[in-house]
Amino acid sequence: MNGFLTLPCALISALACLAPIQSTNASEIFSPAIVTAQSQHAHPHEQRPQIQIAILLDNSGSMTGLIEQAKSQIWSLVNEFTHAKHNGLQPELHVSIITYGDPPPQMRLLLSTDLDRVSQELFGIKISGGTEYCGQVIQHAIDNLEWSTDKNALKVIFIAGNEPFTQGPKDYREACEDAASKGIIVNTIHCGNGIPAGWRDGALIGKGKAMSIDHNKTVVHVATPYDKHIHELNIKLNTTYIHYGKAGKKRKDLQVEQDANAKKQSIGSSIQRSVSKANIYYNNRSWDMVDACKDNWEVLKEAKEEELPAQLKNKTFEQQKSYIEEQRQTRIAIQKQINDFNEKRNTYLAKQSKESGKSTLNDAMKASLVKQAEGKGYTFKK
Repeated sequence: MNGFLTLPCALISALACLAPIQSTNASEIFSPAIVTAQSQHAHPHEQRPQIQIAILLDNSGSMTGLIEQAKSQIWSLVNEFTHAKHNGLQPELHVSIITYGDPPPQMRLLLSTDLDRVSQELFGIKISGGTEYCGQVIQHAIDNLEWSTDKNALKVIFIAGNEPFTQGPKDYREACEDAASKGIIVNTIHCGNGIPAGWRDGALIGKGKAMSIDHNKTVVHVATPYDKHIHELNIKLNTTYIHYGKAGKKRKDLQVEQDANAKKQSIGSSIQRSVSKANIYYNNRSWDMVDACKDNWEVLKEAKEEELPAQLKNKTFEQQKSYIEEQRQTRIAIQKQINDFNEKRNTYLAKQSKESGKSTLNDAMKASLVKQAEGKGYTFKK
């Protein structure tokens, strides 16, 4: 594909992670169990397929625009899989992030279903370095992530940057061949004019897609009559979360912090994050009692009184259950409203796009990612 794709598209291509090193941003409140939870959202009786996306981002001096696009488009990427299914089951979505502005590659986040942590790590990326080794970071992701062995899993690496693909101690051809042999697709996103031979060759060997983007292009938000309603509903949605455990309050605060980050990035990013929170992939059972008790009330039974919020203290077990269930029903109703408004919003945007005679670059990129998922038997019908 020639021409430019914005990282929205690119971002779709950008999700990968590294070794079992601690995240550079992680504090003591995030236990390895939270960071690396590979299946924390799966029901025990279901074998849900996995979509694993590793984002490898060049964070050297000239890549500020790339990082900004990644921040603004992560929620749009998540939402693309809202209606994805494989053999009738909705897959789990796992995201990993690695930066490689300086060798060795820097682990930001292992494959994780924790979307607030994904957002936190993207917003924590600093511009640093100027030695970008593509082959090395691809091999690092292959060797250090817990890739699924399920034949139905979609495993994708997206590497984005602007330096020659041939640099570094690891031959990119060997790394991409290794990925392909393990069923891991390698998509390359060159930031700049055209697609240099190495970037094109890497995607060819990795059985992926080579793309070119204008990494300095600002993602333009098109306002709709429904944005305000979605924003207000998101604020109400947050009130239904009931934190528990030692880190529960801090995780609740992180939720609000990432809402603020998305809004600061752009109105469009904030809207997309709100929509993500109204759907299946935004699950916080590690700290939210509503999510944790959806399938099993044992979490409530085992919770320590001093680690519960005021709403649940000094109440009988039945009273606690009643309160939690009330919040669950309120949440379901709010999420439905958000999704209803988002459907109207999408219809409005489609008409705007039709009138201008142009489709978005983001749409073009999503189409390529969807095609790779469809190649594994995934469907995207509502």
